[in-house]
Amino acid sequence: MIATRIRQKDATFYFVAFPAEDLLQRVRFITRFYGEGGSIAPAPVEAHDEVAQFIAQIERSERAFQRQLARAKVKAIKNFYETAVTQPPIPGTVLLFTTERLQFQPLGELADVGDLQQPLEKYLIIDGQHRLAALHFYAQAHPEEARTIHVPCVIFDGQSEDFAAEMFVIINSTPTRINKSHLVDLYERVSWATPDRRLAAMVVDRLYRESDSPLRYRINRLGGRSHKDKWILQAELFNEVHRWLRQRSDHATAAEADRYYRVLRDFFKAAQAVWGEAWGNDGFMVTRPVTLKAMVRVCADLVAAGEDQPEEDRLARWVERLQPWAEVKREFRVDGSYQRFPAKGQVERVSLLHRELARYVGLRNRSGRNNGGRSV
Repeated sequence: MIATRIRQKDATFYFVAFPAEDLLQRVRFITRFYGEGGSIAPAPVEAHDEVAQFIAQIERSERAFQRQLARAKVKAIKNFYETAVTQPPIPGTVLLFTTERLQFQPLGELADVGDLQQPLEKYLIIDGQHRLAALHFYAQAHPEEARTIHVPCVIFDGQSEDFAAEMFVIINSTPTRINKSHLVDLYERVSWATPDRRLAAMVVDRLYRESDSPLRYRINRLGGRSHKDKWILQAELFNEVHRWLRQRSDHATAAEADRYYRVLRDFFKAAQAVWGEAWGNDGFMVTRPVTLKAMVRVCADLVAAGEDQPEEDRLARWVERLQPWAEVKREFRVDGSYQRFPAKGQVERVSLLHRELARYVGLRNRSGRNNGGRSV
């Protein structure tokens, strides 16, 4: 097929005008799409295909394109194809990916125009599944008109799985496309993520999966367990951890992530011991998002005061340090909590709970104001 080779810095990719009929035979859909009187079954995703596994997880997840939303979106695009006359139906490019290294043969003196080899396997759609799904249903209803359509496509070949995942993030990194919790999972994989964000993502990942974490499986994240077992959104916890770590580290190493994970692990273990029966109890707000975020800030205060060292007996010291919380646990009952901790919204309530929790244990917060009790 005739293609234009495009070079941008160290990247090389290709632009192709694909006949619609040919293109639909050369791509694989990894999400089920519905149309009037029919559907597109998702192609099986092999265990070794990390990119397809990743995109399938996001597209099939509860916070991305749910079935009804996908149906409505595909229907709207198909309707646009049917009504567009002077406007091109598909003006934007569809992004395709293959791990195969495609052969490119220049045409004569045109070094960047030539014949591009087709891959042996079908292309993975990095961006444009909904547009191509709508094109599929449009072709079923209007086969003659569909044969006249050429789809602008950009093809990336021979790159790693991380490259394709990063491309997916770049294309979909607006709030209306995929949930921020999904992006947190990728901070370790994308080259443009700052070290502090990658470090925070690594710490949150450990809080979710490590067997000694008091928050294990309690964080609502991509591919997680059912909602009823969750205490806090991954993005919410990430924001608090990042709020702390962005001031303390420029290195996103496994050793750094392990060190900060152990600090948070010991802190939450101490909190769990002190809160007792209120921990994880639906009748209390102790493990509600606002309180968990406030507790992360208290942990940051303890570290800022140098109370995280030495590590050997840190857990025992922090159980004693946080003991006053046990005496006020009744204040954290869900009933009447909005009256006891009045605030205009969640942001203000987290700040209020942070001040109160710090005051109970006599901490001076990081802003330098004394919260009462003894100072450290």
